Amino acid sequence: MCGIFACHCHPNVQKFKPTALKMGKAVRHRGPDWSGNWIANNTILVHERLSIVGVDSGAQPLVNDDQTVSLAVNGEIYNHRILRKSLKTPYNFKTHSDCEVIIPLYLEHDLDTPRHLDGMFSWVLHDKKQDRVIAARDPIGITSFYMGRSSTTPSAVYFASELKCLHPVCDNIISFPPGHVYDSKTDKLTRYFDPKWLVEPTNIPATPVDYKALRSTLENSVRKRLMAEVPYGVLLSGGLDSSLVASIAQRETLRMNELAKRRAQANGANGVNGYEPDGHASGHLVGIDDSNELATVQILPQLNSFSIGLPGAPDALAAQEVANFLGTKHHTFTFTIEDGLNALSDVIFHLESYDVTTIRASTPMFLLSRKIKALGIKMVLSGEGSDEIFGGYLYFHAAPNKAAFHQETIRRVQNLHLADCLRANKSTSAWGVEARVPFLDRAFLNVAMNIDPSEKMITKDRIEKYILRKAFDTSDEPDTKPYLPDKILWRQKEQFSDGVGYGWIDALKDNAELHVTDEMMKNPKPEWGNDTPDSKEAYWYRCMFDEHFPSYCASTVMRWTPTWSKQTDPSGRAISIHNQKYDEKK
Repeated sequence: MCGIFACHCHPNVQKFKPTALKMGKAVRHRGPDWSGNWIANNTILVHERLSIVGVDSGAQPLVNDDQTVSLAVNGEIYNHRILRKSLKTPYNFKTHSDCEVIIPLYLEHDLDTPRHLDGMFSWVLHDKKQDRVIAARDPIGITSFYMGRSSTTPSAVYFASELKCLHPVCDNIISFPPGHVYDSKTDKLTRYFDPKWLVEPTNIPATPVDYKALRSTLENSVRKRLMAEVPYGVLLSGGLDSSLVASIAQRETLRMNELAKRRAQANGANGVNGYEPDGHASGHLVGIDDSNELATVQILPQLNSFSIGLPGAPDALAAQEVANFLGTKHHTFTFTIEDGLNALSDVIFHLESYDVTTIRASTPMFLLSRKIKALGIKMVLSGEGSDEIFGGYLYFHAAPNKAAFHQETIRRVQNLHLADCLRANKSTSAWGVEARVPFLDRAFLNVAMNIDPSEKMITKDRIEKYILRKAFDTSDEPDTKPYLPDKILWRQKEQFSDGVGYGWIDALKDNAELHVTDEMMKNPKPEWGNDTPDSKEAYWYRCMFDEHFPSYCASTVMRWTPTWSKQTDPSGRAISIHNQKYDEKK
């Protein structure tokens, strides 16, 4: 991840520059590798860089030859090599960065530029000739992005990766909507990501499930996300989603290593194409080519996998079993309840949310990310998005019909930028680590969200996410190595905040009781309006949020609530089907 801050049409941009640099510094944790800024007309772009692709030459903001177009990007463009080849007008690329291609794309496609991008991104581009700013966010909102205005500079518009560098200069802030592009010419946000499944939620798909397509598109998605020039790993909770991602990544790593060895042998020397006798990479992977293969194949170090939990946590035990099966270099970290409680205020500061579910799950992920960074890893693959796409949360058991099931999956996917994507992005970027999420690949979404939702529904004979499990079940393919052990492939859903150890949520509730009295619950703060906490735990988090952010920032926060359920606690354990299923195993 990187961090960006931008202001367009400031009345005195030179005077504002020191403040802009200070606002950029507020997100330096996202991009600790380098800082840059660019001023043109009355616009300033500030960039804090985490270098993963184009490490030696990708410093930002990026600028074209005649210095008329400047660009600040947070993200990864997986199809940048294909896009470079498709340009109608030759362009002088100054870097190997995957993001630089956005400039010539803009010169050719104007507002349609984000439609051509396959990746995760938030960016601000300034056209000096037109004194125009274009800003865009990826289709699902994997990268965090905000837009603000100030009553003291009404002509200006501000953009940033996080709230913390907007609220000191803005008094009106929104979460930049995913799949949209902003044009200062019209001062309007326009949707560019408009697949039928998203914009017509009442149109219920009728396409039968194609298990081969599900498998192959997810494999391609993971393959794209191995584009990196730095050490990477996988977050492995031991649940279905992260285990599948780890399995595919390990297969791809082994496949690429074998291919590189063959190429080296064909060239008659171990030193060709990055292969060295000790098995470490000397070169790098630079992108995806036309056949959806990594364009430069190198020998890669052993794939690292990471898990965290309280001692004896269900997820940590399952993760170790998966790692042993796959042969990854696994790192199991434990944390204490005190570690988690001590980190809460920092977690809320980085998350910029007071949602109970998000904070519960983010705290162990925040602690794990710090450990990962200490090991020199800068990029990890993660399993977010699957539960939203396939209705994997346990409350989906109560879906009344396939139309309601489908519409709830759409609602969940639409809100990911305020929930699990926000958690994954900000928990990792707090320590300068980038999280990539293969389940939210545009091509995979197109396949998965167009399946007849009756195929996804949970029945007596079908566990949650049945079709995803079935797609990777090789029991009737004798020549195919299993992706996962059966007990993992068919393991019941365990929400991350539960799976790290049941004592974690219990401790949070107990500590909330110590900090929040019954009297406080009866008298919420007036500035909270109708958004009043419904539990002492929620009240406690909201108070910590208020210590960091002014009240108007609360409009960017969404509280996670399950549908078809009267429960007030969002934990998977609070749903009766969880206990019922575990009782059946005893």
